[in-house]
Amino acid sequence: MVKSRKWDIPFYLFMCLISLTMVFPFLWMLSTSLKYDTQVFTVPIEWIPDPVNLSNYAKVWTEEPFLQYYMNTIKVAVFATAGQVLISAMAAYAFVAIPFKGSRFLFGLYLATMMVPWHTIMIPQYQIISAMGLTDTHIALIFGQLASAFGIFLLRQFFLTIPRELMEAARIDGAGEFRTFWAIVLPQAKPALSTLIIFTFVQVWNDYTAPLIYLNSREKYTIQLGLSFFQTEHTMQYTVIMAGTVCALIPILLIYLIFEKQITNGMVHSGLKG
Repeated sequence: MVKSRKWDIPFYLFMCLISLTMVFPFLWMLSTSLKYDTQVFTVPIEWIPDPVNLSNYAKVWTEEPFLQYYMNTIKVAVFATAGQVLISAMAAYAFVAIPFKGSRFLFGLYLATMMVPWHTIMIPQYQIISAMGLTDTHIALIFGQLASAFGIFLLRQFFLTIPRELMEAARIDGAGEFRTFWAIVLPQAKPALSTLIIFTFVQVWNDYTAPLIYLNSREKYTIQLGLSFFQTEHTMQYTVIMAGTVCALIPILLIYLIFEKQITNGMVHSGLKG
């Protein structure tokens, strides 16, 4: 028993060190957001600024229409997340519960798209959006997030763990495919759905490239583009940018703290059966 635990202390010390390296950028960001510009690059690092400068947070909300950027990002993230989860759930249900010829091959093609970087399809996607007349609109950003091979894969793997007897019993009782999907399958898949909601929301919230490509009007910018206005050709307002980044991270941190258990359950159960 003693031999099996002799590596526990070194292991936990190593994991604590790894954790500190992960937390370090966030601590530096929070500390910098409370400093004056002259304090940013002092050596050694002054973790607790003296004096504390709270005016950086005031500048974030007053120098730029940060609230407008915030609301734009919330709108895009909410609608894109809802659309992706719904479409991914319906596609995953079709792969699991509705047998059709070529389903395995089609699912393999979906998985293959996960290996293709988004930058390789960036230009064709822009051409499609432009042909539809949706450039400089939030709809372009939402449409670009509706299809997700990862979402289909994640939910399909979870749906496979749901007993088929439940679906068959619903069909015997006269339920159609949509009612079976909505009333039987979705309530059983809350962990996987919560996981996909969080992953999608975080991805859309932090997206910088797509808004930069599709949006031209400043009043339609998202929060990531809004932060870039605190940087000019010759100056960089590090303290104000860090304050804005802290404000931008608050929704993501809250969502993670609330749904942490669902993330773990969703990832564990989605890999039980393939």
